[in-house]
Amino acid sequence: MTKLRPIPDFPVSVVGSWPRPRALLEATRRKSADLGQLRDEATRAAIDSQVRAGVDVLTDGEQRRDNFYSFLAEKLEGVELMTMADLLDYVEDKAAFEALLQTLDVPAFAIKNPTITGKLERSTPLAVHELQFLRQHSDKACKVTLPGPYLLSRSMWVKQLSATAYPTREELCDDIVRILREELLELIDVGVEIVQFDEPVLTEIVFAGKAATRTFMCAALAAAADPAEELELAVDLINRVVAGVTGTMTAIHVCRGNWSRNEDVLLSGDYEELLPTLAKMKVDQYVLEYATPRAGPEALLAQLPQHTSIGFGAVNPRTAPDENPRDVAARVRALAELLGPDRIWLNPDCGFGTFADRPVASAEDAARKIEILAEAARILRACP
Repeated sequence: MTKLRPIPDFPVSVVGSWPRPRALLEATRRKSADLGQLRDEATRAAIDSQVRAGVDVLTDGEQRRDNFYSFLAEKLEGVELMTMADLLDYVEDKAAFEALLQTLDVPAFAIKNPTITGKLERSTPLAVHELQFLRQHSDKACKVTLPGPYLLSRSMWVKQLSATAYPTREELCDDIVRILREELLELIDVGVEIVQFDEPVLTEIVFAGKAATRTFMCAALAAAADPAEELELAVDLINRVVAGVTGTMTAIHVCRGNWSRNEDVLLSGDYEELLPTLAKMKVDQYVLEYATPRAGPEALLAQLPQHTSIGFGAVNPRTAPDENPRDVAARVRALAELLGPDRIWLNPDCGFGTFADRPVASAEDAARKIEILAEAARILRACP
């Protein structure tokens, strides 16, 4: 295994995505011959932007992905990329799905969902090449983001399209766990400091049922009627993926939606109901939103296992970069007094470009947000 790189106190990281250049987006749509070269150039630019801004633990900005999970259609056999509009013909509860689409301020044809149409196999590694490229172009610690197993079991299985290969969603889970575990072990061999699994629909389970209208959360199509069963399944799947893993950190990221700057359409509620589920997950870090009042009080985090760290969402990726670094540092210091200073990482609430065609921030704003976090980290390191 490649030697791991050092991580400072109060490390600054990003959640995953960085805004993509327009030329890359256009080349991706056209599938142009120079797409590979443009992806390399965009990744180097994203790395350079993060380093200049003060990131301690880098990602590649997800420059090779059209969103944080639909990129799997390029990597897996048995998967077809379909728009939300396409899927309307196949979902069982069409009325509910149409109501869901009406909540979007993103066109239904603009969001693409990887959908199971055959047996799953990795035709190529999901992110190993991303990590290799990242390590070649920086001497800083690296994070790789992957869609979580619960998200994939829920978003990819559409009965009318998937049942021939997987008659039930449960039968799909074994292959999802196998594929993600294979990827995780290969990433560890290359030398990754942290692997983050994105599970945004966990909040949808506990919050959306209370909303007057169902809130869109990452094409959350398949789900059992009982939220408790869904949460137990999420725990079982991630624990199977990370079982016995050593030599790197593993993390879970949950959020309340990151497709709109309109906070009113995003999920709201504190972590109280979700904490027992998170605490059962055998991961090393929880990457959580705390930049808006929708997340509730930080004190609840004391309920999480003491051996874990918190990726503390301290700036909002969807707003102008006007946070005061001293205010951010004061919030983090208060949390450090509660949990311990060695348990706190500083990051935005979510990615800056979750959907490639619909980033929530410009590259300039993203860099300024990270500069704010980096300045807060310097304040904390000088006077913890």
